[in-house]
Amino acid sequence: MKKLIYLALLPLLMLGCKEKSEKTLSGLVKSDFTKVINGDSTGLYVLKNAAGMEVCITNFGGRIVSIMVPDKAGKMQDVVLGFDSVADYVKIPSDFGASIGRYANRINKARFVLDGDTVHLIPNNFGHCLHGGPKGWQYQVYQKVNQVNDTTIELTRFSPDGDQNFPGNVTAKVTFVLTADNAIKINFEATTDKKTVINMCNHSYFNLSGNPVNPITDNIVYINADGYTPVDSTFMTTGAIDSVKGTPMDFRIPKVIGTDINKYDFIQLKNGNGYDHNWVLNTAGDVSKLAAKVTSPISGISVEVYTNEPGIQVYTGNFLDGTVKGKKGVVYKQRTGICLETQHYPDSPNKPQWPSTILEPGKVYKSTCIYKFGVEK
Repeated sequence: MKKLIYLALLPLLMLGCKEKSEKTLSGLVKSDFTKVINGDSTGLYVLKNAAGMEVCITNFGGRIVSIMVPDKAGKMQDVVLGFDSVADYVKIPSDFGASIGRYANRINKARFVLDGDTVHLIPNNFGHCLHGGPKGWQYQVYQKVNQVNDTTIELTRFSPDGDQNFPGNVTAKVTFVLTADNAIKINFEATTDKKTVINMCNHSYFNLSGNPVNPITDNIVYINADGYTPVDSTFMTTGAIDSVKGTPMDFRIPKVIGTDINKYDFIQLKNGNGYDHNWVLNTAGDVSKLAAKVTSPISGISVEVYTNEPGIQVYTGNFLDGTVKGKKGVVYKQRTGICLETQHYPDSPNKPQWPSTILEPGKVYKSTCIYKFGVEK
């Protein structure tokens, strides 16, 4: 009888062992992302295309955990920072790979006026509200997961009225599509039952060398922008749009990002501790026009950025300080990742002269970000 019971249970035991040992191309173990957080289940989901590219995503924070692409020698490399388990994402606060909401970037003094009423948010960065507050969507679970096929996944989150003090019951959906030509197309959508503000983005930290021991200061960067939004010493936009011409902010001709990054006599680099600024794109919302491009001379891997957003926040990992260990136990030191966050301008709710981030009932917020990978030999 015991033998019969064992034989009956054997397939289940084997399945459990398979899940525990099942690894992705990037070396992640799927079972390390299986957890219940605040009553919602998390997992690790894999996208693959015919070219062999792999993207791993968790619904905790709607995060990209790994991206495997070929380098100039044809070797597959993981080009984003992150952690080996969902437990580390919970334990170590970070924005690595996250789908940020409700409001990417900063809102001045954690408040804004909407229809004559002042909305008081929760300050978490120099008195400002950064990336949706201390419990923004990067620290919450996207409750519904729909893996459409091998190359497409939809993550949906319901955010109740008053979530981090933002108004309106909001339903947000993030769709990741891995294309045949090695691009990740990210579509953000949101609806609300009460007027609110929405500004979503992806917050991946790219290290295109494939080895996050290497700093990104040797990366060659292009940004299709004539202007940028300067910030004060608390990283808050002043309301001005300044020309990049003749300044270290000019990347209209591709240059090595480390060329000027430490020139703190230029006050904007001192205020940002390096580059941590929003550039005003010349693309006019045309998703077919190149917004930015970054290339690693070590690996030859490049990423092109396309978006319908008016701005892109470029952040050079200035506050990574060697205290965090990421995937495979690698210590993330200063400037070992570069973020390319397509979005509306920071603090737009308090700056009516800038493109609006207001979402009204009956309308649909839509934002697209495309990261297209290639190789330059």
